[in-house]
Amino acid sequence: MGVERIEQKFTALKAEGRAALVTFITGGDPDYGTSLSILKGLPDAGADIIELGMPFSDPMADGPAIQAASLRALNGGMTLKKCLKMVREFRKDNSDTPLILMGYYNPIYIYGVDRFLKDALEAGVDGLIVVDLPPEEDRELAIPSLDAGMGMIHLATPTTNDARLAKITANASGFLYYVSIAGITGTREPDLVPVRAAIENFRTQTDLPLAVGFGIKTAENVAAFAEFADAVVVGSAIVSIIENDENVANSDTKAKVLTFVQELATGIEKARR
Repeated sequence: MGVERIEQKFTALKAEGRAALVTFITGGDPDYGTSLSILKGLPDAGADIIELGMPFSDPMADGPAIQAASLRALNGGMTLKKCLKMVREFRKDNSDTPLILMGYYNPIYIYGVDRFLKDALEAGVDGLIVVDLPPEEDRELAIPSLDAGMGMIHLATPTTNDARLAKITANASGFLYYVSIAGITGTREPDLVPVRAAIENFRTQTDLPLAVGFGIKTAENVAAFAEFADAVVVGSAIVSIIENDENVANSDTKAKVLTFVQELATGIEKARR
């Protein structure tokens, strides 16, 4: 379905009067089996949209938690092909939840853009977030993605002005991801007031749903941002559970992650409007 599945999800959530909970995990972290099991459990725990990280050796936009997750996954033999395999396994049981691959361009470039888009859509991927391709490079991936029906989610930041936003959204689809802090993922909490102001301004410039991410770690954070954003993204806080649980004897990492996601979903419900 590609971008259509993302659009349908936001339409349904708007009718419900609530924002989307978007959860991120790194594919293959801490291992393929556990990661797949967590992925399959996220929708029932309350995730409306899932971002699946494509492990990469130089994740420059990510903080320590997601950097470590990528390293664990790569050391365990995770590849882009295996990420697509995970998506195919997920789609055997779930045809409703939008799934977005998030990462960096190098693995896609090596795979081959046309081949990657074909394989990703066939696997059940609905959208892409590729953090190191600015709009000046849209011909590399964004335009081919749009032509293929794949959602292409672009990033805006606290330094994005109106002219820059026009360039960012020109070839974007699915939703716009607002990076709520100037910096890398998971390092500090965003300030609610300027984020709200930025989102309100962006609403006058684009019809795309607006998601807020980076630094959102608790159900209380989620509730606060869900008051005005169309989606709230939580990543590093989830990945940190996996990291902290990795060497705990007799631990059930999946249960801990999904319990936390359930808590985040309560934040979305509190902000129902």
